[in-house]
Amino acid sequence: MKPLLFFLVYLFFPWFLVGQKTIEPVDYLKINATANDPLYTTYAAAMQRSILYGDKAYKMDYYSDCSPLSYSSDHAGKIYSIWKIDQVVVNRIGEYFSKPVVHYSFPDMMKMEYEPFRGIHVEETFLVYSSSIVIVDMIVRNTDIIPHDISVYPVLELGNDSLKIIRYDDEHDGYITNRYESPYRLISSLKTEYGYPTQTADFFSAGQKVYSHGGYPGDMNDFYNVIKTDFYSIKRADTLNHKNSGYVNFVSLLLKSKLTPGEETSFRYIRGAQAQAEDMDSLMIAINNLKKISLQTYFEDNVKLFSTIPMISFDSESRKLIYLGAFNLVRGCMYPPSGKTSYNFYAFSRNPVWGWGHGHQVLHESLSMLSYAYLDPSSAEGSQRVYMEQQGSDGFIAYRHGPRGMQDYPHKNIPTTSAPFFNWINWEVYNVSHDRQFLREAYVSGTKYAGWLLKNRDMNHDGTFEWGPNGIIENVRDWYNAVFQVSAERYLDVDKEDISDELECLDLTCMVIKEERTLSKMALELGLSDESKRWKAKADSASNLLNKRMWDETTGFYYSVNKKDYSFQYMTRDLKRQEIIGFLPLWAEAAPTDRADKLVKTLIDPSKFWRKYGVPTLSAQDPWYSPYVDYCCKWNGPVWLLWDYMVYEGLRNYRYDNIAKALSDNLILCVCTQLSKNHNFWESYSPDNEVLNCPSNYIWDSIMAKLLIEESQNNHTDSGEGSIEY
Repeated sequence: MKPLLFFLVYLFFPWFLVGQKTIEPVDYLKINATANDPLYTTYAAAMQRSILYGDKAYKMDYYSDCSPLSYSSDHAGKIYSIWKIDQVVVNRIGEYFSKPVVHYSFPDMMKMEYEPFRGIHVEETFLVYSSSIVIVDMIVRNTDIIPHDISVYPVLELGNDSLKIIRYDDEHDGYITNRYESPYRLISSLKTEYGYPTQTADFFSAGQKVYSHGGYPGDMNDFYNVIKTDFYSIKRADTLNHKNSGYVNFVSLLLKSKLTPGEETSFRYIRGAQAQAEDMDSLMIAINNLKKISLQTYFEDNVKLFSTIPMISFDSESRKLIYLGAFNLVRGCMYPPSGKTSYNFYAFSRNPVWGWGHGHQVLHESLSMLSYAYLDPSSAEGSQRVYMEQQGSDGFIAYRHGPRGMQDYPHKNIPTTSAPFFNWINWEVYNVSHDRQFLREAYVSGTKYAGWLLKNRDMNHDGTFEWGPNGIIENVRDWYNAVFQVSAERYLDVDKEDISDELECLDLTCMVIKEERTLSKMALELGLSDESKRWKAKADSASNLLNKRMWDETTGFYYSVNKKDYSFQYMTRDLKRQEIIGFLPLWAEAAPTDRADKLVKTLIDPSKFWRKYGVPTLSAQDPWYSPYVDYCCKWNGPVWLLWDYMVYEGLRNYRYDNIAKALSDNLILCVCTQLSKNHNFWESYSPDNEVLNCPSNYIWDSIMAKLLIEESQNNHTDSGEGSIEY
């Protein structure tokens, strides 16, 4: 039989291959994103060419009709180019003959095409080469039947008359300028003692000989008058003002070429930025070395990086853009090892840069590794090893870890940990990497951390758990938390404002249960069956106590309870406030199936949690509920994608597949709406409206890639276990 079987396989295998859809990564990664498509447009240097302090990432604006195509860096101005074809000035996207279409978008670079004028075709590549240097490269082709004179005016604009020209360097053919970069941020300012520069310098140059240069006050309307001049004026000039000192709003270069029909040329301009204390000659030399270098290598590096992600066949281009953008977001937040860590680490955001979100990892932000593992599993493991490397000898993992070491924010002489997602993250990363050495190391570290939690977050030894005394950050849900926070106005000190250490906390108990269930899976995978059983028994015991103490049959929901008497009352406060954490027993697989049904009925009630853009953090029936995202960190209504993902996972655990699918659709709509509108991810989202005033480009929104992968792996047919149809 075997020879016949081999013959049949040999005979039909080529036909089998013909029936399969195969696509090369470079083709899969190609997109056609126009202004209103949900494209994420923030770019940061590749991890290996990045530094933490003085780092510059850029937001691309290719969608604003009233502005030129530009790249802006937080508190560091923007760069762009103005076109003049023959004598016609084109200074706004809205005037382009053919508007920009982005074909490739990676964490550090972008490729697009457009036509600023009929018959002038441009292929533009933007590369954030390093934390200091960016390159804009344009291949310009005359597709017309007549010749054209092409003038390009690259501009570095700061505004406010605050860009100081030091000189125009003729040897290196570029402007040297100084500026002040404020550490002030609306949400959380930068600490200059860490190394964030405030006195900064720029070098602005081009890839070919600069025809002319100048520095100007005013805005683009004023510059338009400079470029045009009066055609009949005897003072008409074809050069800029060659300003060599003083304060200006912007500096500009002038690059020129004459193209016959079918002919093409290239323009390139480069911006370097650094602290004034650094050596300018070194920066200029580095930029000179990049003036003629091919950018194809960097493109190929990105294609290789993305070649291992699941190449999902989406039913819409919008979902594909969200998927790729989520990977760009998380990769764009990664830095190489530095300081006190020998592993790569992340910041919450590269652009904008804000103090609290820039510098150290936190376990709840590390849930972004669930997605990142599909892009670079080794790097995701490295990020988790930051915690292992700096873990205390007693198993303690602090609130933050990174290049400045452990930061534990002690209060009442008790250190602060983070929401314990450590083992869950490690298990999910392993399921992608299949790296058994990582699993062994993670299990040892995770066992120690679980032991610390059992000892230090169950201080009354009753089997359920309390947050530490600095719970206002430890519990993640830090502002306008309806249960833990005493005053709606949030004006009291931390001890009076936060009561999470006075309660047996539903969220922490669910998290510990999830950690124990995950350790059971890890132990079983490592062949440690007895340890696996012990961890499962611990999880089951805690689940039983959770169901005994924290379930309210009247309302059909889970709540935190007073640790003294397990009542739903703390002094005069009613603890029965329906928050998103009430669904976490589904995620932790701690809820009996009959209670799961009751939870899901509450979930899909549109007057409570089933809103247009996802599951809010607080029931819409609660008096503290607010759908407005008017600041950071609010937990009285805004949608946080990671917590909604946990609700999604809980629905999958109990086989409410159709409802899970509907929730994923709401979250995709939520993200798609914002990316189409402003091309940002956000810290949190409104459940009901579209205007957001919170930090943008927050790393944990990369969970959308994980959500889309899971959706692609499910066929959305209920198994019968979840008895509620949606």
